[in-house]
Parts: sequence; structure tokens; C-alpha cells
Amino acid sequence: MRKSFLFGLLLAVCAAAAFGQPARSEARLAGLQKEVTVTRDGRSIPYIEAANEADLYFTQGYTVASDRLWQMDLLRRVARGETAEIFGRTTIEEDKRWRRYGFAAIAEATLPNLPADARAALENYARGVNAYIATLTEETTPMEFRILRYKPREWTPADTIVIGKILADALSNTWQGDLQRLALQGIDKQKYADLYGKTTAYDVILFGKDAKAGVGEKRRRGEEENRRRGDTGTLADAESERRGDAGNLENAVSENISTISESSVAELSLPSVADDEEIRRRSLERVGLYAEGLAASNNWVISGKRTADGKPILANDPHLMPAAPGIWYLVHLSAPGMRVAGVTFPGVPGVVLGHNEHFAWGATNVGPDVQDLYLVTIQDGKIATPEGWAEPTVRKEVIKFRGNPLNPELSSEELLVTETLNGPVIVERGGKSYALRWTALDPKNDDLTAFLEINRAKDWNGFKQALGKYAGAMQNFIYADTKGNIGWYAASKIPIRRKGDGSLPYDGATTDGDWVGTVPFAELPNLYNPPEGFIMTANQRIAGTDYKHQQIIRDFAPPWRARRLYDLLSKDTKATLESSEAAQFDAYNIPLAMLAKDIIDLGAVGEADAKALKEWDGRMMPGSYAALLVNELRNCAANKIAAANQPVPAGAIRERVLFWAVRERTARWLPSGVSSYGDLFKACDAEAKARFAKDYGAESSKWTWGRVVTARFPHPLAAAPLIGSQFATPNSPIRGSGQTPNVASAVSMRHIVSPGNWDTKRFVIPLGQSGDARSPHFKDQFDAWSTGNAPVFVFSKDAVAKAAASVTAFRP
Repeated sequence: MRKSFLFGLLLAVCAAAAFGQPARSEARLAGLQKEVTVTRDGRSIPYIEAANEADLYFTQGYTVASDRLWQMDLLRRVARGETAEIFGRTTIEEDKRWRRYGFAAIAEATLPNLPADARAALENYARGVNAYIATLTEETTPMEFRILRYKPREWTPADTIVIGKILADALSNTWQGDLQRLALQGIDKQKYADLYGKTTAYDVILFGKDAKAGVGEKRRRGEEENRRRGDTGTLADAESERRGDAGNLENAVSENISTISESSVAELSLPSVADDEEIRRRSLERVGLYAEGLAASNNWVISGKRTADGKPILANDPHLMPAAPGIWYLVHLSAPGMRVAGVTFPGVPGVVLGHNEHFAWGATNVGPDVQDLYLVTIQDGKIATPEGWAEPTVRKEVIKFRGNPLNPELSSEELLVTETLNGPVIVERGGKSYALRWTALDPKNDDLTAFLEINRAKDWNGFKQALGKYAGAMQNFIYADTKGNIGWYAASKIPIRRKGDGSLPYDGATTDGDWVGTVPFAELPNLYNPPEGFIMTANQRIAGTDYKHQQIIRDFAPPWRARRLYDLLSKDTKATLESSEAAQFDAYNIPLAMLAKDIIDLGAVGEADAKALKEWDGRMMPGSYAALLVNELRNCAANKIAAANQPVPAGAIRERVLFWAVRERTARWLPSGVSSYGDLFKACDAEAKARFAKDYGAESSKWTWGRVVTARFPHPLAAAPLIGSQFATPNSPIRGSGQTPNVASAVSMRHIVSPGNWDTKRFVIPLGQSGDARSPHFKDQFDAWSTGNAPVFVFSKDAVAKAAASVTAFRP
């Protein structure tokens, strides 16, 4: 039946195209109450119009499943720890990691805590997915199921909840940092302060201020010096200004009161923590949800006072690891009392980021501390608790796996997980065990209801009311409405500890690490119609050191993207959609532009390279040799410094130390036997040339940034022999880097909108709507995404009708 329906629809599309009319068709769909219309435009974006929300979410589930069913199945399998059932033992360690959290049971326990309308949305969405699954034949089942020789099981409301747990892991995982801080407690105090001092002169603070007096004047003098030197950004004129702590090392050292013994520190193995992070990375990359360092996204809102047409502008581009198909799905939903459009995750009802008739919204990650570790003391089979010794609870997980990925026959092995009062034991290293407490492990915390309510909200107050219920990974939610208002709220449930700030592990035998409440919603950082006329976030430190709840700004991105965007937006007093699009696509790299000047001043490269660096405009463009060279020198220097300062990670040196240490010629970070930074970079220059010749060939004209940064969107089966080539995606050099507003392939979506001018909004994803590699919509958006020319995603009824490529009426 489905095969004949699709064949008939294809004929209708072809016939209609000849006359410039949309293809029209009808279909019966059991489970509907009333007729639902699904219009698809030239990109196959569905515009779903229903007479009630039950039919709306039902049809959304059906429609998304028709495009992305295997991706949905993979997402739930990742979070449930069931990927070895289809991929074999190669992913069994990933499954064990997810099983330790116990998300499958937590998702089931969450459902009764949801409001009735949210549960209904999940149930109706699941019914729609299952209605689509029921239509599948051997021929119409998605290719991945057939290759791996299994069939999709029914979708459940808990499957949607469990997908949210992947997002929590991708965007709020900080416990490794607690162990890293613990392991580094023994290093030189001045170096520790360098690594963990929060402030720099490049920061873009939105809420509160940094406590040190005199910062503004020093920044002004630094900016004047930068203009004289031709630098971008703000140069600190003293080391204490760079740290922002007036030389007080205690400000950079954790406030946490840790009673863990020194022997625990000595026995901790940072490489073993790195192994866990590698397992996590592989798992999240497979589904396009890995966000390195939790640094994910840019967004901003601009008041009509600073735009060319007097209407506000909202822009958002989330940054996540690329994958095929992409993690976002474009959709338009309409029912009485609600008309909303934007993107959602496959498997999740409603719209996650986008706009309704009244306002638009976007989000970037914040990086608060919502995870704590607790040392577990075990003696004679019992666990030390504040009330004395207690019997542990042991949870048994049975993990099924294939011996051969192409043979569906399953074997199994057991995983025993120890549960404590503080949560499951997730780390067992060096004879020590640590349990994890995490907001995502609490079934009372809900990350779905807020978005469903935002879809129906009408103003700033309704937006805030919805955000007050949000308990997922903390986000910088931005807002712009048709009345000209703009706003920002950093929202989620952030724990308050009995003692300390959670930056170091606690002793689980005490009550010091008890969570005694959450930060009141009214005390979370927020702005509404600020006098500056714009608000911008890029995962930077959003609150000053005078802010009461410093655990909210525990982990944050280096300030470079934020500083560059702030500089661009502050100068743009007649902003347009086009200028915001240009800002999203900007490839200027502040730290590398500064480093290039320092390397020239140090005389660390030859005449030809010095000339290339002098002529370089600081942009990370595919054809640039200078961009490749200075990036390689930066990485090499950071690696050499880290090797001489073990166990300090090279990434921490690269992102937190190198940019100022080189400029200030700070001797304490020079490796032993290296007399100057000039000598350090000379050694790196020689190594760089050898590496370029090895990796890119002897012909130096091929040594360009485009050899490092290419568009790459791997499908989970793309590397499979014989069958993988059908899942190939574009692989071409592109602009950008991790320190520029445009972060290359990691830009998972671009969205720019002027509230009220809804039919001019621009939305693009890297590949396409379909997860079927044979579909013309598998990668048809790539050119628009890669060139920074996002297509219009219309909204009004008339515009939708004009954009229609096909119209299907689904009837009960």
C-alpha cells in the first residue's frame, strides 16, 4: 500500500511540476481524529496543519519518522546503551558507560512527573511514529535497518525522554574537570592560578561585573595600545589585570571544601579519565551531539533601535559535531492557538528553536556545574554514609551484543553498577571509587515541557514562565518579539551545595556535598531591553565575579568568539539580516592573529614565513598558508609546555595560558632548557615544516588551512566496506576554526529572523531533511549552508501556499 502511494505521489509531483502547481494527494491514516494537511516545500520541509494538538503531534511523529526513523532509533539506542545489539562488541564500552547512568529507568520514572498535556504530546507523537512503522515493508524499510538486518521496534514516550539525556550528557558533563582540578592541586600555586583564574581582559560579561577596581581604565588603555599595534580585542596591561584577581591566588583556587586524602590524589590517573572521555566522544559523535569542551553555539538579539528597518533581529547558530544525517529537523506546526516553526530533534515533538506568531527564541550552552563526584569508601562490603555503614545497592544490567555486526544473533554479558545515596558509581580508578550526582539523574527534572509551553507562549512573561520549568542543560535563551522587545535568560535548575561549590569531589561519608536546593529562578542571570540595544552570547563567561552563584559559570568557552562578535555587533548600528549572516560566517581568529604578530616580533620564523604572517588578515580561509602555520605553531608550543608541566593538559595550556604567556614573555611556563619563547617557536617551526611535508606532500603550495578543515559529515555506516560509499557526504575545504564565529563543520544550523517579518526568516541545516541517502533531500542544503546563503523558510499561510511543492491530505 505504501509503495503504491509513494509511486502515485511521485507521478503527481512530476505532473504538477510541468504545470507549476504543487502535487496534491490524499491518504488514509488510522489514528487521526480529523483531516491533517502536510505541505512540503522545495527543501521537503513539512508544514503540518491540524485541527487539534493530538492530531498535530501524531502527524509530526509520522512525518519525522518517514524522514529520519533510523536516526531516531540510533539516538534512543545510544542513550539506553543498546548500540552493541546492532554494531557488535566495538561499541560495548560505550553501552556500559550509558548503562551506568541508568537512563532507561529514569526516563520511565520521569513520565508520571510530567504535566498531562506534555504526556499527551509524547503519547500522540509516539502513536504517529508507530503508525509510520506499521506501513513499512521490506522494500520501504530504511536502508540501515536492512543492512544491519533488524527491524524497528515501536516508539514509546520514554524514548523521547531518553533522547534528552543524550543532550544533557553532551552539554552538561563536567565531572572530569573535578578530577582534573583534584589531580592538579599539587602543582605550583601560581601556575594553578594561571589555569583556573576566571577573568581575562577580552571577556564579554552580560550580568554583574568583575570585582576588581580599575578594570575599566586598564581596558581603555589596553584598547588604545591594541589599536596602535593593529590588534583586535582588548590587551591587558598587567598580569594581575589578565587574571583579574589582583594577584590573589586564593581567588583562582576552588572554594570547595574537600576532605579527600592526598593519597586519593596520588592514585588518580588522568589518562584513565581521558579514556572515559574518549569513549564518550565516540558515542556522541556517532549521533552528532559531541560538543568539545561544552563550547557550543553563538546567538544574539538586536533591538530595532540598532537595525536598518527598526525591527529587532535574532540570530542563532548552534555548534555540534557534524554527522549525517544532521541532528536538526526543520518543521512548521499549526493548530488552533499555536503556529510555530523552526527546528527540533528527531524523536522530539514541537519546536525546540525557532519562533511562533509573537516572538522568536534561540539558545546557546552555559556550562554550569550540575554534576558532583563523591568518594565512596567501602569496607567489608559496606559503604560509609553520614549515618554509618550501609549495604550497597547493586543494579544488574544485561548488555546484549553481536559477535558479528552483520549477524543479528546476540550474546550477552552482565554489568554490575553500585548505587549510593549520591548516585551510581561511575569511576573506579586506582583503588578509589566515585559516585555521581547529576541533575539529569533526577526523574523530577523535566527538559521537555518548557519547549512545548514556549511554542504556545505570547510574550516575555509567558516565555519566562515556561523557562521556569526547564531543567535540562542550562542554556542562554534569547528572545525578540514583534513589539520590539529583546531579552535573555540563563535558565535551568542549578544545585546549591551545603558546603563548597562542587568544583572538587566530596567525601561521600559526610553531608558536606548535600544538595540543599536550587538557585531561585529570579536570581538567574537575565536581561530585558538593555540600554546597549543588543545581547550576544557565545558560551563565554556570562556573569562577573561579583555574581552570587559562581557555580553557574564553572565551565565556559574562551572569550574569542564572543569578543569578535561583540566587536562586530557593537559597530553595526544599522543592522540587517545580511549583516547578521555575515557575522555568523565570520572567520577572523583573534588569538591566532595576535600570536602571528608575536611570532614575527620574536623572530621565530624565516623571512618567507614572516612575510606570509605579516600579510595575513587573521582569517581562517581554506587557501591560507599563514592560518595553517600559526595554528600548527600554537598547537606545538602548547604540547611542549604541557609535556614539561605534566599532568597539565595541553588543551588547558593552549586555551588558557599561551596567548598571554607569549605576549608577556612569562618565564615560568617555558619548558626546562628552553631559554625563550623565540627558541620555543623556532623548534616548532622546524617540526611544522616536517609535518606539512609528511602529511600534505613536498609541494608547499598545497600547505593550506583547507587541508585541515573540511566539510565532513560522517554517517555511522560510511566506513563500512562495500556498502559505506552510498552514505557519502560532501568533503570540501571550508572556512573557520574553533576560535572564530564560524566554526566550520560544527555549525549544525543557522537561523536569522526579524520578528514580524516572518516570511523573510532564514534557516538552513548542513545537509538535508531526509535521512535516506538516496533521497534528493539527503544533502540538498549543503551549498546554501557552506556559502552562508541560508534560504528563506516562509511562515504565513499565503507564503506557504506559494512555496508548496506537494500537499498531502491525511484523513482518518
